[in-house]
Amino acid sequence: MSNPPFGFGSSDPEKRGDNDPSGQQPPSGPEAFNQLGQMLSQLGQMLSQAGNSSGPVNYDLAKQIALQNLSGSGDAKIGFSSSGTGGDSSTAVRDAAHLAELWLDAATILPAGASKTVAWSARDWVEKTLPTWQRLCDPVAKQVGGAWVEALPEEAKQAAGPLLSMVGQMGGMAFGSQLGNALGQLASEVLTSTEVGLPLGPDAVSALLPANIEKFTEGLELPSSEVLVYIAAREAAHQRLFAHVPWLRQRLLATVEEFASGITVDTSALEQLAGQVDPNNPASIEEAMSSGLLEPKNTPEQKAALTRLETLLALVEGWVDVVVAEAVGNRLPGADALRETLRRRRATGGPAEQTFATLVGLELRPRRMRAASALWKLVGDQHGIEVRDGLWSHRDLMPTADDLDEPLDFAAALGKKDSLDDLDPIAELEKTERAEAEKTDEEGDDKKD
Repeated sequence: MSNPPFGFGSSDPEKRGDNDPSGQQPPSGPEAFNQLGQMLSQLGQMLSQAGNSSGPVNYDLAKQIALQNLSGSGDAKIGFSSSGTGGDSSTAVRDAAHLAELWLDAATILPAGASKTVAWSARDWVEKTLPTWQRLCDPVAKQVGGAWVEALPEEAKQAAGPLLSMVGQMGGMAFGSQLGNALGQLASEVLTSTEVGLPLGPDAVSALLPANIEKFTEGLELPSSEVLVYIAAREAAHQRLFAHVPWLRQRLLATVEEFASGITVDTSALEQLAGQVDPNNPASIEEAMSSGLLEPKNTPEQKAALTRLETLLALVEGWVDVVVAEAVGNRLPGADALRETLRRRRATGGPAEQTFATLVGLELRPRRMRAASALWKLVGDQHGIEVRDGLWSHRDLMPTADDLDEPLDFAAALGKKDSLDDLDPIAELEKTERAEAEKTDEEGDDKKD
C-alpha cells in the first residue's frame, strides 16, 4: 500500500494553510463563543447543501465536485478528425467496435459480451461508474472511520455523544470531496470503462471515451482510426471476459473488499497522538492527525488479498493483451507500437492506477502482466485457444502466482491433466454461468425472506 487511503491528509503546513500571515492571536472569551456559533451555523448549512448521505462517503458531494471539475473542460464527444469519419463520434465508436468484434471472433472462443457499444463523455463516465466506485470505496471508508471510533475509550465515546454522528457526517464529506476531485481528474483521462482492469460500467455495455482517446492519440504519430479500433478491441475483449466468466467480476470486487476488511488502527498510536496535541493550538490537531500515526498497516491477510488481486489483474490484462494482438494481427500497421504503449501505460501505473491507489489505499497495477501474457501465449500455442480460454471456466483451473514464475511447467502439466482431455470449454463456461446465476437468485430470495 504505497498511498494512504482517503481520509489521511498532507502533513505539509503550507498546503494546509496553518500559518496566519496577520500574526493575530486566536480570539478568546465572548468573542470566541460568538465565532463558534457562527462556525456551527455555517457547518450546518454546509452539511445540508452537500446532499444526503447516510453512508461513510458522501457520494452526492463526490458527484457534484467531479462534474464541477469537468465543467468547461471541453469533454464533449468530439469526432476523430484525422480518421475521416466526420464529427459523429458515436458512429465512429460503433463502427470501430463492430470491426473489432469481427476480428476477435477468430481469436477467442468467448462470444461477444456487450449488447451495445456507446460513446461516453467524461461526465457520462462519472455518472455511469459511480455505483461501482461506491462498492469499492465504502468498505475502506467504513473500516477506517469505524476503526477510529472503536479505538476510543468508552468514556470518550459517551462524552462525545451526538458529536460522533456529526464527525461521521463530516468524514463522509471529506471522503466525498477527495473522491470527487479524483474522479473528475480520472474522467478526463480514462479511455474505456474497463481501463482500471475492473468492470466499472453497467453490465453488457462497452464504452469508449472518444475525447480522451483523441487526446491520447496526440503524439503517437498513428492514425486516429487505428487507435480507436485497437482500443475498441481491448474494451470488447474485457467485456467478453466479464460477461462469460461469471465468477470473475465478483472475485475482483470481493478481493478489494477483503483487503478493506483487514484495515485496523493501532490503538497505542492514539496515546502517542494525544501527546502531540496542544489544546491551545487547533492546528496541532490536524498536524497530528496527518502525521501518519493512524495510517493503517498491512496485515498478513491484506497482503494475501493484494497478491491475489495483482495476480488476477495480471491474468485478465495478459489475456486481453494476447487475444487482441492475435485478433488484430497485421491488420493495423501500428498495432505493435500501440500494444507496447498500452502495456507500459498499465504496467507502470497510469492515471487510473494512481487514482485508485489514493482512493482506497491499494494499487490496481498488474505488475506481472508481461509474465501473464507470456503464459497465455504459451498455452494457446501448445494446446489451442479452446483449452486456453477454457481455463476461465472455473477459478480452480486458473494459473497462480507461482505458475507465472514457471509458465513452461504450467503448460506442460496442463497437457497431462486428464480432466482437460474431454473438456468442452463452452459447456463448462455455460455450466459455471448457470451456477452463478442460481446462487445470485438464492441470495436474493434469502434477502426477501
